[in-house]
Amino acid sequence: MELSAGDVVYSKAGRDKGKNFVVMEIVDEQYVFICDGNLRKVDKPKKKKVKHLGKTAVTANLVKEKLQSGTRVTNPDLRKVLSELELSANI
Repeated sequence: MELSAGDVVYSKAGRDKGKNFVVMEIVDEQYVFICDGNLRKVDKPKKKKVKHLGKTAVTANLVKEKLQSGTRVTNPDLRKVLSELELSANI
């Protein structure tokens, strides 16, 4: 599975199973750093194996642009993106 910074993923394993996250950084082929702005904040991202993540069809463009430009991504940015995803899934 090919992931990039700004992709929205969900956890397939662990105690955070079923929750949505945004990929913040690619560590290597096996690991990425993920955040959700709520339990996993930008200051302390979770290092997670790629095989324990599922990719959604959604990319957080706001987060991706900020990461590429070097602008600081905030926790409210992440919460906004993920709440919009949940709202669109419920419709």
